[in-house]
Amino acid sequence: MSYPFRKGHGTENDFVVLPDPDGTVHGDLSAERVRALCDRRSGIGGDGVLRAVRQGDGWFMDYRNADGSLSEMCGNGIRVFARYLHEHEGEPFPMRIGTRAGVKVLDRTGDEYTADMGTPEVLGETEVSVMGHTWPAVHVSMGNPHAVAYVDNLAEPGPLLEPPEHDDAIYPEGVNVEFVVRRGEHHVAMRVHERGSGETRSCGTGACAVAVATALADDAPRGTTYRVDLPGGTLHVVWTEDDRVLMTGPAVLVAEGVTDL
Repeated sequence: MSYPFRKGHGTENDFVVLPDPDGTVHGDLSAERVRALCDRRSGIGGDGVLRAVRQGDGWFMDYRNADGSLSEMCGNGIRVFARYLHEHEGEPFPMRIGTRAGVKVLDRTGDEYTADMGTPEVLGETEVSVMGHTWPAVHVSMGNPHAVAYVDNLAEPGPLLEPPEHDDAIYPEGVNVEFVVRRGEHHVAMRVHERGSGETRSCGTGACAVAVATALADDAPRGTTYRVDLPGGTLHVVWTEDDRVLMTGPAVLVAEGVTDL
């Protein structure tokens, strides 16, 4: 069976987009197919798959990690998804997109896309470990779980070939781990290991979690914009007075085609 696909990225966090408006093309979308699509040697390559399915009078972003596992939300992915819907399905901005973490509202200004990521949850202190070295971390949920750890330099954790160790009782379904350094006032840089995908060039929900944790540490007033630098680019995040997290960054569609993977 052959079917169409698109390929896109947000700050080099890349995805395979699968149009499936009525849900008949891919069915339940098996983990095996997701892994085949995301394989960078024998497939199209990507950090995950965004399946576009109609839901009522709107759209649902069925997101899968590169290993085929389900995920509640993807911040870079939803910007790519919004650009796809606008350019290929005719959806106007602002647009509402359903996710496993609820409905998200997307808007566009020029080449930048802003996602209202909803209300964050700060769930206390935890810790993460890499090769015997342990760091305290802040547990933040952006609809999906994050552990935000501050380090002296981004090389400190070393290669993140395996998921950092964490408390399974706190994160029974795994966790995205962000290692963060400060670059200046309201300016940080980070690396991330995403559950189900490994170390990636960027993580939108991770950047939001980092901005929230850092704003709390700084006692910054709501409405303060944080610049978050990632290996793949820069995102800007605001935690608003009305307790919403707004993330702004690029979304790029780079390819389209037909595959029988």
